[in-house]
Amino acid sequence: MTGHETAVILLAAGKGTRMKSDLPKVLHRLAGKPLVNHALDAAGALGPAHCVVVVGPGMEDVAAAVAPHPTAVQADQRGTADAVLAAREALAGFGGGSDDATVLVLYGDTPMIEAGTLTAMIEARRAGAQVVVLGFRPGDSGEYGRLVLDASGALEAIVEYRDADEGQRDIDLCNSGVMAVSAGHIWDLLDRVGDDNAKGEYYLTDIVALAREQGLACAVVEGEEAEVLGINSRGDLAAAEAVWQQARRARAMADGATLIDPATVWFAHDTQIGRDVTIGPSVFFGSGVTVADGAEIHAFCHLDGVAIGLGASVGPFARLRPGAVIGEAARVGNFVEVKNAVLGAGAKANHLSYVGDAEVGAGANIGAGTITCNYDGFMKHRTEIGEGAFIGSNTALVAPVKVGKGALVGAGSTITKNVPDDAVAVTRGRHTVIEGAAKDYRERKLKEKKAKK
Repeated sequence: MTGHETAVILLAAGKGTRMKSDLPKVLHRLAGKPLVNHALDAAGALGPAHCVVVVGPGMEDVAAAVAPHPTAVQADQRGTADAVLAAREALAGFGGGSDDATVLVLYGDTPMIEAGTLTAMIEARRAGAQVVVLGFRPGDSGEYGRLVLDASGALEAIVEYRDADEGQRDIDLCNSGVMAVSAGHIWDLLDRVGDDNAKGEYYLTDIVALAREQGLACAVVEGEEAEVLGINSRGDLAAAEAVWQQARRARAMADGATLIDPATVWFAHDTQIGRDVTIGPSVFFGSGVTVADGAEIHAFCHLDGVAIGLGASVGPFARLRPGAVIGEAARVGNFVEVKNAVLGAGAKANHLSYVGDAEVGAGANIGAGTITCNYDGFMKHRTEIGEGAFIGSNTALVAPVKVGKGALVGAGSTITKNVPDDAVAVTRGRHTVIEGAAKDYRERKLKEKKAKK
């Protein structure tokens, strides 16, 4: 299939009032990515010649989210047919009015549609149907519009639930709203859609009846119910997230990862997991995480924008923030936070440390309670720790500072100057013992307390 014969119109002008949010509905996130961008990704996999996003007035934030794709504004928002017509100018000249070209209509609040399903729709259209509708068979048909087929299996009509008779309501094949229409007929069909209905709106579904009246062939391609889940409320969003996560967990395990408690692992849209990776319970992946083969992520870790190397070990209770790179066989232990820092191969930060804006050499050891003091109140600065260096517990490294290869920093030190290779740096005060002083102190304080009574 060649993408230059396909154009996509993505409808994203809805206000989403049921979301009860200042954020446009299509910008709410599923697996860490705006709903509208999920739909764009599915469309983009087809390699279309054009992709136009229809937005409402004042929706500059949606336009920014879908850039560089062009947008068209649906000024009056009088139904789905009106929304598609808003993109006519942006697609002027597309397909030259030919039946060989297809206009695909998608929805910005339907994020889980698969590129393979869209491909099947376009192939059905090219096989002779001028209008192809995506249908599905839900577990509960509820008040979905029904797709009525004729004896040959062609689409005869779309009947809204409120208009359907008892026999039509028994049909379990329902309308998703997604359509593929011949570029040679779409604008003429839309121009003939009327608004003689209870809401006084122009419905895209009406083009099926108009096409049949004209003798044009209409067809149905069936997709899975999960693909056409529309998001209209926070509850819908949560339900879609659950479906998406369940599928992603299954794929991770099928690809060779072990999830000890799959239901508690949460992936992002772009999480990349290698083979023989083990993921413990209650692990959250934000955007931009890659985990190489053989790594282990222990329980209760939060990962965001990090690359984890071969055979590395993370957690439990670790937080890895954007820009963190954990090298091969490196170890990040419990209650360790790493941000914008590189831990070289075999390096260790096993517990209770903060490593930010730093470069930690291969084989270096970061003792418990160590922090890199990377912020001076105005700017961030970097800390460099050489290969094989040992940083003692409860050390503060005040950046910018360098600790050389093989150097040793004594526990409890505050390092403000560079430490040469193989040197020892200790900044804590001298250990002093005064025999009997504690006893003298207690006796003195007891006398003072009695004197006040």
